[in-house]
Parts: sequence; structure tokens; C-alpha cells
Amino acid sequence: MTTQMAHQEVQVQHLNVKIFAQDPAAVDLGAAIPVFHRWIQDGVCEELLIDVADYRHVPAGPGVLLVGHEANYSLDQSFRKLGLLYNRKAPRDGSTQDKLLDAFYSALEACRRLEQEPEFRGKLVFDAGDCEVMVNDRLLAPNTDSTWQTLQPELARFCDGLYGRGGYTLGRLGEPRERFRVGIRTTKPVEARVLLEELDGT
Repeated sequence: MTTQMAHQEVQVQHLNVKIFAQDPAAVDLGAAIPVFHRWIQDGVCEELLIDVADYRHVPAGPGVLLVGHEANYSLDQSFRKLGLLYNRKAPRDGSTQDKLLDAFYSALEACRRLEQEPEFRGKLVFDAGDCEVMVNDRLLAPNTDSTWQTLQPELARFCDGLYGRGGYTLGRLGEPRERFRVGIRTTKPVEARVLLEELDGT
């Protein structure tokens, strides 16, 4: 009974992954607006993309947001740290490992694509070894010690496969009133493109 309940507790939904930019001062967030509009027109993501919203006026806010039906993408400035945020809104089937892999892959693919866009080429570089994972569901995964104890082994198992055992640090962030949020930091920077290629090869 206890094993079954613990297994059910880690079937998380609404995963967010944020991958941080290396030199945010060099980035003009306004350039993301035409880029994201092109992504809608060209249907570059697997999710249905709908609209672009500009929140640059909000301090430490969502930045520039690409709204989708299943997920949102944004150049996000929350906690005053610029990064690409992938926010999965629609439920996904599969294990927690499957959902983590899907969320990371989508975030990394968006990072790679943004780095190659003419507006950002040579200016926007992401460090895939400096990122955060959030669960955007306070009822399912409150930011408590209990949630951390339940999800930490799942996150460690995923990061062992992604970065190699011992090649990263993993830590719970924020206060109990905030969403459950975990920081991941590798011992050296990791190119989003390289990590994406490794995932494609597995």
C-alpha cells in the first residue's frame, strides 16, 4: 500500500523547465516578438502555438511569452534571471522520467532554435547545465519537505542519465508558498545544442 501510494505521488503533471542564458545583458527581449510570430506561422513546435504576449514592462516577469495550447514558451525574467522557460500545461501520459525527458527536450529544442535565429545569433547563448525544474501544481506537488523527499530520487535519476553521476548539484529552491522548484547546476557549462544531440542519439 505504501509503495503504491509513493508511486502515485510522483506521477507529476504540468512540468516547467527553465534553461538560463549565459549573458542576459546582450539580449534584446523585443527581438523575440517577431521570432515567436514566425514560429506560429511556420508551426515549428509540436504544440499548437496561438499568440505572442509582451510582458517586458513587468519587473522580473514573464518577459516575452509564446502562448500555446499544450504548452507555453517564453524568454522569462522571473527572479531576475533570463532564461527560456517551457511551461507544459496539458497533461501527458507516461512515467515521471518520460515527462521530464519530454519537457527537457522541448526546452532544449527551443533554446537551440532561438540561438540560431538571425535576431539572436551570437548574442543569445544558453547553458543547459544551469537550469530549474518546477511543478506548476501546488495541490499535486506543494513546495514541502515531503514533496522534495518524494521527487528528489526521480530528479537525481534523470540528471544522472542527462549529465552523468556526480556531474551536477541538485537543490530545492524557494519558500513553501511558492511552486515546487529545483535548481540544477553542472560542474561546467553545457551547450544546449550538444545536449540535444546526445538525447537524439539515445
